[in-house]
Amino acid sequence: MTRNRWDDAFENMAHIPDSAELPALWAERAARYRHDCIEAKRELDTDTAYGDHPREVFDLVWPDAAPKGLLVFVHGGYWIRLDKSYWTDLAEGARANGWVVCLPSYTLAPEARISEITLQVGKAIGKAAALIPGPVRLAGHSAGGHLVSRMLCSDTALPANIMERIEHTVSISGLHDLRPLLNVEMNNLLKLDPAEAAIESAVLHTPLGYPSITAWVGGDERPEFIRQSHLLNLMWQSLDARITCHVDLQHNHFTVIEGMKNPDSAITREILKPIAGLSG
Repeated sequence: MTRNRWDDAFENMAHIPDSAELPALWAERAARYRHDCIEAKRELDTDTAYGDHPREVFDLVWPDAAPKGLLVFVHGGYWIRLDKSYWTDLAEGARANGWVVCLPSYTLAPEARISEITLQVGKAIGKAAALIPGPVRLAGHSAGGHLVSRMLCSDTALPANIMERIEHTVSISGLHDLRPLLNVEMNNLLKLDPAEAAIESAVLHTPLGYPSITAWVGGDERPEFIRQSHLLNLMWQSLDARITCHVDLQHNHFTVIEGMKNPDSAITREILKPIAGLSG
């Protein structure tokens, strides 16, 4: 595959009509949701620091009653764009089901390498889990799917006492093999080299223990994203992870996460589903 074809394989917006307008829409919807939380006197903590960098902060969206546990949602944007403020409204599905939702930001490339971002997300999860007792669920979209799947690898950035609390993870449109990104123009910002691309590829790692994980991807996504979800499923099944792959038909790379706003959507149910032998 040539360089231009690899660029096209990872280019989502070029294949979705009017997608250039989406970031402004996401920001407006999330800001309106935060305003509505304040108006409704729902508890919303913003900019809790988990490190020293200005972007090492997260928001917490609280349920109306004592929380059942913690969901950490890690945003995408190819590690080079966006932050937590675009996604607050996605917390509603889990919040309405009684979960605290943590939305972390992280330092973007090229200021940070992807391996450094992975460590930051580990710090964010650790800090949020120290504040919220009970079970932990992880979800992430696109680059965020990469980051949450990396938490389950044998070289995890998480301490053992946090790992044992993670009941289930959903990597939504996740990137699990970063080696093809060596061939794209975006790598001028990511600055991946072959060694880091391999280290940061979940498919090349052994999962730690027997984690429960779903690779969830839209049926109308670019074929490379569907391939990457199937690839994680195939590789980690052989290593005894409790993993499934679900292709969410009719959804593209951006609409696939819309259901997180709905307390009874298929994706919300998947993120919060009871896990056999666990209390979640």
